[in-house]
Amino acid sequence: MPRLETADDGFRLDGRPLRIISGGLHYFRVHPEQWADRLHKARLLGLNTVETYVPWNLHAPRPGRFRRDGGLDLPRFLDLAAAEGLHVLLRPGPYICAEWEGGGLPAWLLAEDGIRLRSRDPRFLAAVDGYLADLMAAVKPHLSTGGGPVIAVQLENEYGAYGEDRGYLADLAALLRTHGVDVPLFTCDQPADLERGGLDGVLRTANFGSRVDSGLAELRRQQPTGPLMCSEFWIGWFDRWGATHTTRSPADAAADLDRLLAAGASVNVYLFHGGTNFGFTNGANDKGTYRPTVTSYDYDSLLDEAGDPTPKYRAFREVIAKHAPVPAEPVPAPGPKLAPVTVELDSCAGLFDQAQLFGPAVTAHRPQTMEQLGQSFGFVLYETELPAAGPVVLRAGEVRDRAQVFVDGQPVGVLERENHEHALAFTAHRRGARLAVLVENQGRVNYGTGIHDRKGLLGPVTVNGEEPAGWSSRALPLDTLDGLSFTPAAVPAAPAAPAVPVVGPAFHRGRVHVEEPADGYLALPGWTKGQAWINGFNLGRYWSRGPQTTLYVPAPVLRRGGNEITVLELHASTTPTVRLRDRPDLGPTED
Repeated sequence: MPRLETADDGFRLDGRPLRIISGGLHYFRVHPEQWADRLHKARLLGLNTVETYVPWNLHAPRPGRFRRDGGLDLPRFLDLAAAEGLHVLLRPGPYICAEWEGGGLPAWLLAEDGIRLRSRDPRFLAAVDGYLADLMAAVKPHLSTGGGPVIAVQLENEYGAYGEDRGYLADLAALLRTHGVDVPLFTCDQPADLERGGLDGVLRTANFGSRVDSGLAELRRQQPTGPLMCSEFWIGWFDRWGATHTTRSPADAAADLDRLLAAGASVNVYLFHGGTNFGFTNGANDKGTYRPTVTSYDYDSLLDEAGDPTPKYRAFREVIAKHAPVPAEPVPAPGPKLAPVTVELDSCAGLFDQAQLFGPAVTAHRPQTMEQLGQSFGFVLYETELPAAGPVVLRAGEVRDRAQVFVDGQPVGVLERENHEHALAFTAHRRGARLAVLVENQGRVNYGTGIHDRKGLLGPVTVNGEEPAGWSSRALPLDTLDGLSFTPAAVPAAPAAPAVPVVGPAFHRGRVHVEEPADGYLALPGWTKGQAWINGFNLGRYWSRGPQTTLYVPAPVLRRGGNEITVLELHASTTPTVRLRDRPDLGPTED
C-alpha cells in the first residue's frame, strides 16, 4: 500500500522521491457539479496534489449528526481527485480558520457556558472525538494506505498563533490515530509561530507568501532535518466589506514560487481556486474592530470564482514546468457565460409579517443568544413592549453583529458592532409600542481568541436604564424559504413616475428565462444590503458598501426555462430590478 515517508532530502512515496506541488481547493466553496472541472484544471497546471480543509460546522450542524450529502460528499470529492491522478492533503481541523464562519468550529459548542475552544477542555475534546470518529469513518478508505489519494493529514491549524499547549496537540494526534489515521501528520504555522505550534514526531511546515529564503531558513532552524514545505504559499488575499479588492501581480507571485521550488521545497499554493462563501458561511476578523469577510473568496487565485484560468495560472504553469512535468494539453479556455439580462422582482413578502414560518419564539427575561436558540446562521428577531411614550434610549451590552431597530414596524436606527455602537436614542409615540430588534450574524470571528463569538444581543439590554419585563427571541435561520407567501409588488401609477423606494426587511421575487444554463453574476444596483437566492440556492450576502458588487451564480443552480430569483432586502431599494451579468465586479483595487 502506498505510504508517504519523510527523508532528509524530501518526501518518499512507495520509496520513490515525491515533490509535493499542491494547490488549495476547498470542496465546500465550490458547487459539487463543478468539482471535476476544477480538479482537471489542477492537473493541467502541473499539480500532483490538492489540499482541502474540512468544515466541521457544516458537516455537523447539530451534535451527534454528520452530513455527507450534496456539496458535503467528501468521499466523492476524494474519488474525483484520485480519478485525476491527484494526491490529497487533508486538513480536518478541528479548527481551520480559512476565513470561514467561526474557523469551522460548530456554533453549538458556544451554547456551553465557559467552554474553552482549541484547548484540553473535556467538553471540547469530547466533541472533537465524536467529530473525528464520524469523519474518519467516511475518509479512512480514502487514505493512501488503503489505496486512496490522501497522503497526509494536518494536525490542527496554525495553532502557534493561538496557544502553546503541546498537550492539546498531543491529544488531537492521539484521537486521529485512534480513529484510523495511519498516514503522516503535519502541522503548519507562520515562521514566527513554528516553535509554539509544533509537536515532536510530527512534520512541521510553514506558511508565508513572500520572504521565501527567511521563511525556509526558520523552518530549517526549527526542524533541522526532513522535507521543507510551505503549506500555505499565499498568492493573494481575502477581502472585507468596506475595503478594496486585494490583488497580487502574477509576476511577483510566480517569482516567489520559482524561489521556493528552486530551493527544493514542496509547496501548497493558497489558493489554486478560492471559490465562494455561499450562504452565511463567511468568517470575520476582530483585532480590536470587527471586520466581516465578503461573500467572494476569489482570493486573486489561479482560477477565478467561475473556475476560469487567470494570467496567474499561466505564469505559475510556466514556473512549474521548469521544475516538474506539466501536461502537454493547452490551458483551458474560459467557460460559457450567461447573456446579460434585467430581471424584474414583481412580488414581495414582508419578513416580519411571516417570521413565524421560521420557527417559534422563545420568551425569557433577557434576549437569548443565537446559540441558546440552537441556531448557527442567519438572524434573530427580538421583540418587547415599550413601557411609556416619549424619548427612549436602548442600550445593549454587545451587539453581534448588526442590529436594525424598529418601533411599531418603522425603522428608527441601526447599531453596528463594527462601529462599536451599543446605544440608540429614538422616540416612542405611544405606551405599549412594539420594539423589534433584528440582529444579523455577519460571520463569526475565525482567527484569534475572538472565535468565542456568540451572536445576538449580549449582556443586559435596557430601555431608559431598566430591563424590560420580558423579551421574545425568534430564530430566523433562513435555511429554507418554503412557505413564504408573496403578493404582487406595487408599481408606479404611470410609466414615467419616479421609482418608489421598496422598504424592507422584505423578500422580493421574480422569474427569469434561461435558454442554456451557464455561469453568471447577479448584480443588484440600487439595492442596499441583504441576501440573494436562485432556485432556493443561497448565493450569499450583498452590500452596497462594496467592494464586491456582484454575486457568483454557478451554472448548476440554473435550469433551462424558468428560474426564480429571491432577494431579502434589509433596508430599501430604489428599483424593482436586478441584473444577471456575464462578468464579475469584485471592486476597486489599491493603486
